Amino acid sequence: MPLPFVLPYALVFWGAFLWAFLPEFPIVHRSRQRIRQPGSRDAGSLQVIAFGMGFALLAAWPLAWVEALRVPRSLEHVVFVCGLMCLIGGSALRRHCWRLLGTYFTGDVTAQAEQPVIDRGAYAWVRHPSYTGGILMNVGIGLALGSWGSAAVLAVASILVYSYRMSIEERVLLETLGEPYRRYMVRRKRIIPFVY
Repeated sequence: MPLPFVLPYALVFWGAFLWAFLPEFPIVHRSRQRIRQPGSRDAGSLQVIAFGMGFALLAAWPLAWVEALRVPRSLEHVVFVCGLMCLIGGSALRRHCWRLLGTYFTGDVTAQAEQPVIDRGAYAWVRHPSYTGGILMNVGIGLALGSWGSAAVLAVASILVYSYRMSIEERVLLETLGEPYRRYMVRRKRIIPFVY
């Protein structure tokens, strides 16, 4: 049985899971209200993330019981700890981004003409560190489940949905902020420093 369903590991996993994901719900709730308004520039990216990750999680949970897709038993505890570290680290990175962006951090794609280009903290390294954090959180779930299959499904789904969001967001930021954001894009990779 995957460790997130075995005591005492279950207490640690579900505590970390709730700590990581509960703060996300108010952001998503506010954003869902905004995307219903005329003039929303989100282009359905919030729904793509919600549905894409929902389906990936629905697939990842049962895959954790498929023995052929599990990590070796000798590595199960190490991989569980690595998964927790990814889950907690990803959430901490997203919270860091919330603090840096302040009111400009939203769950949907919006931009304001007076909005500054943030290039400090995690934004000094990549253009979309909050999505890096989201990917880490999702992969962390798969790893904590002890399933390379679950981790792979969650990684691929995260990269796909966030790639769609990044393309929409970058277009809107270029249209709204113009040359300062274009210069920023040239100097920073999207989600992995110096790589992508």
